[in-house]
Amino acid sequence: MMDEQLRLEICQVCHWLYDRGYVVSNDGNVSARTPRNTVLITPSGVGKGRMEPHMLVETDLEGHILSGDRHPSSEGKMHWMVYREREDVMAVVHAHPPISTAFAICRRPLKERYLAELIVGLGEVPVTEFAMLSTDEVPDSVRPFVRDHSAVLLANHGALTWGPSLLSAFDRLEVVEQTAKVYYYVNQLGGGVEITREQADQLRSMTGFYQKLAQKRED
Repeated sequence: MMDEQLRLEICQVCHWLYDRGYVVSNDGNVSARTPRNTVLITPSGVGKGRMEPHMLVETDLEGHILSGDRHPSSEGKMHWMVYREREDVMAVVHAHPPISTAFAICRRPLKERYLAELIVGLGEVPVTEFAMLSTDEVPDSVRPFVRDHSAVLLANHGALTWGPSLLSAFDRLEVVEQTAKVYYYVNQLGGGVEITREQADQLRSMTGFYQKLAQKRED
């Protein structure tokens, strides 16, 4: 039952990505770690808007297929690398949201202290070096950022996020795209005013407070 639920959740995230215009055609890939420390990942060649639970492929952390009748995503290497590097990560989401992908093409990280939500919830979003698709260059380009970040822009490629749950990884992708959109408008207006370093430090100190508010209330 746990696997069935996880498969449904992966498909739900895939459908959200498609419905929000973060992927088209066969773009993007989504994965989640199972209780067995294996990975359920979307297959190659299937549009995220058409994803169904039985299509998912189960692999080990090295990418060896354990079950499923399809090939895992051609970008699975970066997913498996994140899971090996971070035992606390339970889900990885990759998509091509238009505005953040434009920032990735321009090699512009999301680092200005414009938004409190970025400071508290995500932190700076760096840009990787360009990596040839479907090769070991892709995980190698992401690896330097895995420990200290929750998201990266993949140069000329898209966005990649990870987190302690599927919803958190998806939410982080939405924050990346929304932040890129706001920064785009700020740039159009001639530039913005950053939150001071002292204010940013105070916001970071409130992270635990907001995490507590996100939990169920205890009587």
